[in-house]
Amino acid sequence: MNTAENKIINCHRGYTVKQNAQKEYIYTPKDGCCKLQVFNWLSDLPANRIYDLFEVRFKNTHKGFYRNVNSLPLGKGDIIAVEAASGHDIGIVSCGGPLVEIQIRHSRIKPDYEFRKIYRKAKPADIEKWQEAIAREHGIMIRSRQIAAELNLNMKIGDVEFQGDGTKAIFYYIADERVDFRELIKIFAEEFHIRIEMRQIGARQEAGLIGGIGVCGRELCCAQWISEFMSVNTNAARVQELSLNPQKLAGQCSKLKCCLNYEAAVYIDVQKGFPEVKNPLETLEGTAYWQKTDVLKGLMWFSFDPHAPVNLTAMPVERVKEVIELNRQGKKPDNLVDEDSIPSITATDFISSAGEDSITRFDKGIKKHKQRHIKGYRRENQQRDQRPRNNETRPEEQHSSKEPQAVQAVQGQSQEREQPQQHGRQHRRHHYHRRDNRGENKHNNHNKGNNDAKA
Repeated sequence: MNTAENKIINCHRGYTVKQNAQKEYIYTPKDGCCKLQVFNWLSDLPANRIYDLFEVRFKNTHKGFYRNVNSLPLGKGDIIAVEAASGHDIGIVSCGGPLVEIQIRHSRIKPDYEFRKIYRKAKPADIEKWQEAIAREHGIMIRSRQIAAELNLNMKIGDVEFQGDGTKAIFYYIADERVDFRELIKIFAEEFHIRIEMRQIGARQEAGLIGGIGVCGRELCCAQWISEFMSVNTNAARVQELSLNPQKLAGQCSKLKCCLNYEAAVYIDVQKGFPEVKNPLETLEGTAYWQKTDVLKGLMWFSFDPHAPVNLTAMPVERVKEVIELNRQGKKPDNLVDEDSIPSITATDFISSAGEDSITRFDKGIKKHKQRHIKGYRRENQQRDQRPRNNETRPEEQHSSKEPQAVQAVQGQSQEREQPQQHGRQHRRHHYHRRDNRGENKHNNHNKGNNDAKA
């Protein structure tokens, strides 16, 4: 049970619920939080007749159409009690009016379909029981996964959705093969004391239920707004000249990304104006072979090497058509690209709609800082070179000295100090040389002993 300070934010159903001091539930619909949210673009039209059909959404991708048999004054966002197979369910009105008929045709529902009834607006007791059922969903999902693993069933339970009255639950699962879950249902019914419905979903529906972040940095489209999945094939990647790498084309559901279909139609329309290069282009420079096409820039790239894309030449589409037509007439142009038709390409600076400066605005400051650092480094080196060493004195000190004999004595002492150092170096070199000779002699003696043994 939730306290007055506790707030429930359910993005799967698109609302915020909290309790006040009188322990009454106060709910606030959250537009855009649920992907089943509908924008009624026909709400401004005058109502010519009374529409008794309403679209009601539940959790995840679960929604349905219900008939308002009691002529209740309903609006978007109202929580209502609707008819279920057994008992009643609690849902939220997503849209009504003439848009519902368009939604029904889009869902391909037959005209003779019998729609279920809308009982009433949800009472505080209905909402309280509904919230208690929602609070049980996560715990039961974790426990159901443990039971399925104990039975060694090759399936994965992705989500659990309770009915509004708390008497029934839908278990969404994913499986590659057919699963015999008759024993599983018996264990679920005995442990949870509810009616069980198993509903199989695909990998894309599972990704939409769980959610996540895509490679684009945004929330997954299937979890944010896609409710109906379209088939995606590799032809969409070929049209956009994408690399046919399964690791790059697959999404988190291990299927082809849904966003491959977003721009495929645009590429198909643009490519209709591109010529089909069946044969290489003949010019006086040589034979040019087609390598790739830049659809967005309207350029086609050719190379004179048929085996490797080296020294590529960009040709506009119109120029390619001209060369193809000249080759059909048996003529060869001088060059692939006409110099008069080459577009002038200029480097564009950084442009931001937010009014930011150029991204290179800090480069000048960095260069000045480097120059100051280099000048300071050179100045320190010059000062270091001008400093007197241990055995040297500045010329002005020699002229100003009143005791030249003392200076000569100091120089003589420094020379005497250097002589033992040089002697030590010579001694060490002699020691190393003698050690090497010992090694060579030892090696010669060893070889001589071996030769004597062989003899």
